Amino acid sequence: MLHKVNVFVGADGRGGNPLAVFLDGGGFSSEQRQSVATDLDFSETVFVNDLCGGVLQIFTPATELPFAGHPLVGTAWLLRREGHTVDALRPPAGVVAVRFEGDSTWITGRPEWSPKMEFLQYDASAEIDALTGAPHGIGFAYCWAWEDEAQERVRARVFIPEHNIHEDEATGSGAVAFAAHIGRGVTVYQGVGSLLTTRLHDDGAVSVGGAVKLTDTRLYTIGTTVD
Repeated sequence: MLHKVNVFVGADGRGGNPLAVFLDGGGFSSEQRQSVATDLDFSETVFVNDLCGGVLQIFTPATELPFAGHPLVGTAWLLRREGHTVDALRPPAGVVAVRFEGDSTWITGRPEWSPKMEFLQYDASAEIDALTGAPHGIGFAYCWAWEDEAQERVRARVFIPEHNIHEDEATGSGAVAFAAHIGRGVTVYQGVGSLLTTRLHDDGAVSVGGAVKLTDTRLYTIGTTVD
């Protein structure tokens, strides 16, 4: 069964990064998983191998990832919605703590688990809005500007051509690495309307949280197009 959720949805209901989740991920062989993720063409697809232990794998259309924020937030929210007790998830990178606060789902990860990316600061949020893609030659570009530095609000857009993702609507691993990079917990307004909030911890870990909503549940057969 395929569940589609939007992760890091903005307060006005806009934005959110689509995510495909298979809670019965064990039904796919290791060889099939990359093919399914490529076929679905979401920025990430999650296969849960062990519901009780929270063991899972994350794939982009091009490769497997050891850690990614929006897939972990979305999967934690979905597991809880389906009646499973969730206090941690276990992607290949390590144990990721989970907690729930009001309408927000939070995960805690290590910045060093995030993919390597370049943080490109611009002078104004209008410059971020005007971008059409990653600067030439950059495979993972986290483009940002202060929207209101005093209020710790950031405008960002993320382009990941190295993973066949022109633009990522909401990048949890990017927010984790970015908060560590600037040494501040911030609220990130990304893409067309996504909202991510980060918090720093004394041990160097970073939490990222946001809202999630379910948009579709359906049977999936390999080779079936999903809108």
